[in-house]
Amino acid sequence: MINVSKTYLPPQDRYLAILNRAWQKGWITNNGELVQELEASLQQMLQVPHLLYGSNGTVVLQMALKSLGHAGGDIITTPYSYVATSHSVQWEGFHPVFVDIDPNTFCINPALVEAAITPRTRAILATHVYGMPCDTDVLAAIGLRYGVPVIYDGAHAFGTIWKGKNLLAYGDMSTCSFHATKIFHTVEGGCIICQQPQQHALLEGYRQFGHKGDYHYSIGINGKNSELHAAMGLAILPDMPALIEERRQLFAKYEAALSALPLQLLRPGAVEGLVWNYAYFPALFPTEAAMRQAKAALEAAHIFPRRYFYPALHNLPFYGTTASCPVADSVAARMLCLPFYNGLDAAVVEQVAAIIKAAL
Repeated sequence: MINVSKTYLPPQDRYLAILNRAWQKGWITNNGELVQELEASLQQMLQVPHLLYGSNGTVVLQMALKSLGHAGGDIITTPYSYVATSHSVQWEGFHPVFVDIDPNTFCINPALVEAAITPRTRAILATHVYGMPCDTDVLAAIGLRYGVPVIYDGAHAFGTIWKGKNLLAYGDMSTCSFHATKIFHTVEGGCIICQQPQQHALLEGYRQFGHKGDYHYSIGINGKNSELHAAMGLAILPDMPALIEERRQLFAKYEAALSALPLQLLRPGAVEGLVWNYAYFPALFPTEAAMRQAKAALEAAHIFPRRYFYPALHNLPFYGTTASCPVADSVAARMLCLPFYNGLDAAVVEQVAAIIKAAL
């Protein structure tokens, strides 16, 4: 059976050697030494001023929204992302305002963002879809013009370089997921990045119940992570350049195998200033019927792609929105992410391409 993703695991002895440091101290949670080391390593690698390691990618999104300090209001966001993006908005008491996406990058359309801003707007929450960058320059300018912070859901963005700096370094705040399906992972985990020391202090308080010792200074949640999870991150971090290079080569094999088919594929090499992380291999089919036919044919061969992301989020009934996002609807209906992970055999790529060709 071939799934859409497969967790990369580092050499077991390397992981256990790092974990043994926590074992010897008996300090396995509550901001242990490995968590602090991972934070410092990530901060240096990403070249960001402030970074906190958290329990997962959803919690850090919730923390970012909570730090806005407003009761209610609107968050302008994308309909084309994983549900954690918009769930976090609603969970924190805001109303998601969905605007449509760009048909080429699948990221939020900045022109529509500006048109959606009202006095109720509290923030812009955009997703770097598949690790491809949003139009960061335009969104930053909109944010400054209207005094609205820009938050990036960078769940897919780890390892992408954009215009000379890490993609996670953009925005007033940026979050990332370190779930086991991601290129870099800590089994479960995530991080939040911000630009200002006051914001960092606030977020750090949120992460640990809003208190230090007997001094309670704010509300908070348990957003911490353990030494066991941090050890996994420290064990994987040295492998990142090789893992991304392997994925780049795998992506090229898929491109060559599918080049003659009527599919819209990402073309990261054609985007000036982009060094992509090769997070996914999404294929946009000409019609939903063609996508479903190919998906069924793959599944019959025990190959299981995924519809990342379906349905478009503005269609979910519990958001209470009547937004019209025809581009997102069309993309969500026709997109299929093909199996793509470190260690995937090149023969599987050829098999996937042959099945899709026959189905079309």
